[in-house]
Amino acid sequence: MAFDNKLLEIIACPVCKGKLEYDRDGQRLICKADRLVYPITEGIPVLLEDRATTLESQD
Repeated sequence: MAFDNKLLEIIACPVCKGKLEYDRDGQRLICKADRLVYPITEGIPVLLEDRATTLESQD
């Protein structure tokens, strides 16, 4: 299932309320301000702080 890019206009990082960037290859959303990565599971973004990983652990 594909991620709907229109969601990027209305969702925000749950920690800082900043913009999220979509990583199509990794199927994840990235908050560069907090350096957090949120997974996308079956086309649904999982925007839970306890499910986020740090950007460093993803690189």
